[in-house]
Amino acid sequence: MGLSGMTMKPEARIIPLIPAETYPAPVMAISPAEAALTPEEQEQQRLADESWRRSIPAQVFLNYFFALSYHIQEGESPLGGLAHLPYFRQHQAELTEADVAALTKLLHSCWSTEYALRATAELGDENFLRNALHWTFPQAYHTIQAGLQAFLYTTGVRTNNAQVVRREVGRLVVKNAYPRPVSFYAAGAYGDFSIHRLPLAGYKAGLHIASQEIDAQAQIGQFLRTTRKQKAITVRQQVQANPNTAIRSQKTGRPLDKWTAAHWQQLTWRLGYTTIFDLLGRLRISQSSREIERYVEADIDFRLFHSSLLSIVSYINGVHEAYVAKALGLARYEQLVRELPAHLQHSFVQERLRTRVQPAILSTEPEPELKMAA
Repeated sequence: MGLSGMTMKPEARIIPLIPAETYPAPVMAISPAEAALTPEEQEQQRLADESWRRSIPAQVFLNYFFALSYHIQEGESPLGGLAHLPYFRQHQAELTEADVAALTKLLHSCWSTEYALRATAELGDENFLRNALHWTFPQAYHTIQAGLQAFLYTTGVRTNNAQVVRREVGRLVVKNAYPRPVSFYAAGAYGDFSIHRLPLAGYKAGLHIASQEIDAQAQIGQFLRTTRKQKAITVRQQVQANPNTAIRSQKTGRPLDKWTAAHWQQLTWRLGYTTIFDLLGRLRISQSSREIERYVEADIDFRLFHSSLLSIVSYINGVHEAYVAKALGLARYEQLVRELPAHLQHSFVQERLRTRVQPAILSTEPEPELKMAA
């Protein structure tokens, strides 16, 4: 769904996802108007404020994914931006029939999961979409992972190990294998993060759904920083819990509790790059029942949330499909699409083949030479 078809709540109250200790909660004074409320009206106001407070994490999450969708659609070129990338133009692979079978299996998994995600987004009313987060979060994550694994398979990386997949796709993002709208990444040590290919990311994230590119980039920048910070803290805990890797005090020999910038710097190589795939990984982390319940109970625009997810999924899956088609050869890929199961016939797969995959590949092929007749 394009952004023009999305509905927005006009006065969403949103705050950035910043640790509470950074911005302590303000002490709220009771206004004369509130003091004049009856006890019943005061209780209704208290319940409304409590509902808003509980909605903040979900609203911020919606903020981020809408910003990603907005940024992708603002930056998308007619051919998806792939045809002009040297990495795409040079992409090729020698594939056996066993390899083709493995790729077909990965693509079927990718497409069937996207099919289920689309069915939810297109058929559900607001209340249904609210409860559907229990399965749409993991669906969005897994459809993209299956397509990513298919792309990586054509580069020689043939694994479903999440850490290896994360490391390799991070390198590909940095190598400019992805179109501009999804080529951004964060690097650097804790407390000294740098964000690349997102020039407006340094601006302060607004308190509202993005309505212009500066809003979207600022919110994506904040999403990258909070995600990389989480990763750094997790890696530190893992390193310090392992007697063989723990950084120790020179005086006591015990694992350090208090770290300096130099200690964080020693961990940087373990972090890799933080890319859009790490941001999408937050969907997997957030599918735990406790996290999901916070979102289900929130007062947010669930239809907008689902349409944003679907927009991101469609774009990234289209990129991976073009790479697989380039490796297989367009004719072989078209045959694979023609042989799809019934539920995937005449679907988004054929639509992306026509609008994304074929144009990207055909535009990279050399023009046929005209030869003079003897």
